[in-house]
Amino acid sequence: MKLSGLEPLVFTPNINFVNIGERTNITGSKKFARLILNGKYDEALDIALDQVRGGAQVLDVCMDEGMLDGEFAMVKFLNLIASEPEISRIPIMIDSSKWSIILAGLKCVQGKGIVNSISLKNGEAEFIQQAKTIKKFGAAVVVMAFDEKGQADTYERRIQICERSYRILVDQVKFNRQDIIFDPNIFPVATGMEEHRKNALDFFLATKWIKENLPGAKVSGGVSNVSFSFRGNDRVREAMHAAFLYHAIHHGMSMGIVNPTMLEVYDDIPKDLLDRVEDVLFDRKEDATERLLDFAETVKAADKKEVVNEAWRSDPVGKRIEHALVKGILDFIVEDTEAARLELVNPLKVIEGPLMDGMNVVGDLFGEGKMFLPQVVKSARVMKKAVAYLEPFMPLPEEGQEASSLKKILLATVKGDVHDIGKNIVGVVLACNSYQIIDLGVMVDAQKIIDEAIKNKVDIIGLSGLITPSLDEMVNVASEMERQGLKIPLLIGGATTSRIHTAVKIDPMYSGIVIHVTDASKSVPIAGEAISEETKEAYQLQIKETYKQLREEHEAKQLIKQLVSYEEAKSNPVGIDWT
Repeated sequence: MKLSGLEPLVFTPNINFVNIGERTNITGSKKFARLILNGKYDEALDIALDQVRGGAQVLDVCMDEGMLDGEFAMVKFLNLIASEPEISRIPIMIDSSKWSIILAGLKCVQGKGIVNSISLKNGEAEFIQQAKTIKKFGAAVVVMAFDEKGQADTYERRIQICERSYRILVDQVKFNRQDIIFDPNIFPVATGMEEHRKNALDFFLATKWIKENLPGAKVSGGVSNVSFSFRGNDRVREAMHAAFLYHAIHHGMSMGIVNPTMLEVYDDIPKDLLDRVEDVLFDRKEDATERLLDFAETVKAADKKEVVNEAWRSDPVGKRIEHALVKGILDFIVEDTEAARLELVNPLKVIEGPLMDGMNVVGDLFGEGKMFLPQVVKSARVMKKAVAYLEPFMPLPEEGQEASSLKKILLATVKGDVHDIGKNIVGVVLACNSYQIIDLGVMVDAQKIIDEAIKNKVDIIGLSGLITPSLDEMVNVASEMERQGLKIPLLIGGATTSRIHTAVKIDPMYSGIVIHVTDASKSVPIAGEAISEETKEAYQLQIKETYKQLREEHEAKQLIKQLVSYEEAKSNPVGIDWT
């Protein structure tokens, strides 16, 4: 493979691994996103320079953000890069889930870059047409392991999709096989969920298979995904990245999107931490996740001496329940739940009171990076045990009524999007909190979402999306729900979604309640407030008012940048007394 900026980058056997700098990706760096959204492109250029000086051999540029004109931002930033020889000497990776942004980038990038990415998710015709266009521009291409059924999440699906894509590119498009890069999906490990245990191992084995069976093809991926469960603990994350890269390179991974300035050396990882990380990566022990979690806690609290005591058992029952949820302790939850039931009489009040309060604390800690994903899953299991204990005490539903303890939530990844890891985690957490989950999967059409919601009489609809085009589809779903007279609360979630986008673009389209949910743990209290007879009306008014204020603030910011017309300016001259 040969790439270039102002200087060539030739992949020889001596090049062990190529670092693709991730900090000029709007979804990979909060600082970069803030600068671009505030129009501070010159300052954002310093981040690119820092990546190059830190060892990036290719620069990943992504402008996928719901509140940004992606085409304009991509062209402007690439043109600025072109005027900086130190940055533009390395090849550029044009990274977007919108084809129009990729095309805009291809038209102004110099040398030979990489397009990230195309896939079979919308069928072969679109895949072939996009590959032919990329070939005309002379760029290399990243092919994601997605197809019409969704993303590959097992070893078998990874190799099947990659082989099918390779044959189309080589046999039909006549694409240079040296310019094909596969991304077989790096997913989080140590999430606490059974189905994620082989995520890293399957990636390693698929990488090895691609190198042995698809001549010329390279393998890449977003390395930081693997440690998502431990966001907030940089020491554990960096060790996970270094160990994952060491083994992935050994299996044939040729490049990856990383932060080169923060890569730890494999041999420098402390032996006790490395053992635990590799147990997780290779799924070597049943309790691998728990062991890494325990170690992560000791790293976090390195300065504090952990005193294990049972003092919390003498706290009031509400505090005991909160402690059990935060720490994921199952041992006493039944007796504490019974104590709360006797105190509050109504079992539903126990769920809506101390149990929900505890999950709110879990949500806040997770949002602040003070708790990790496997801990949230453990908290959800404690909640599930408490709710299961309370269920026999619930009043029986009257004839024709649904059981109040089994509210229904419909979840779907919107049309055009095949990502579902986040949605599945939300489903697990909600199911553990006694909601009945109806999961429609990925690439779900707006009408199907509405039809299934009506048919199943659901209490809430949850829309998920990871890529920027999903934001437009969510607006479409909200508009259709309004047009067809639905009043079901709508939850919005996913990596590219944001509170401001929900307030400005989605909320005005739907008179029902629309709420942006930041992460899985937050979905529980939000769902509870949105459908509780006692709180839903006040909650809807509060959310609508908050989003209205956000819209007004956003509009005021936009107006500052717009000049009045020439006629208006002329009719409003500055009054100067020339005498």
